[in-house]
Amino acid sequence: MKDPHKVLIHPKITEKVVKLIEENNTLVFTVSLDANKRDIKQAVETLFEVEVERVNTQITPKAKKRAFVKLTPEYKADDIAARLGVF
Repeated sequence: MKDPHKVLIHPKITEKVVKLIEENNTLVFTVSLDANKRDIKQAVETLFEVEVERVNTQITPKAKKRAFVKLTPEYKADDIAARLGVF
């Protein structure tokens, strides 16, 4: 397993992301370009002690990789976002 701190670079915070957190229980991170979905899932589960339901990734036009991490219903993305200082 890769180092979780090297996989997750930083959380993404925009109005759209706040809406995703509140409505879809989804967190968005900028991640390492060489990280795959399994690495991202393990990193989030390790660092935040939650269960991940699904991970979707996207490469931006600026050659950055974004990960949309949907948490299982038992865990709230609001709580994780608060710990990260989003709210």
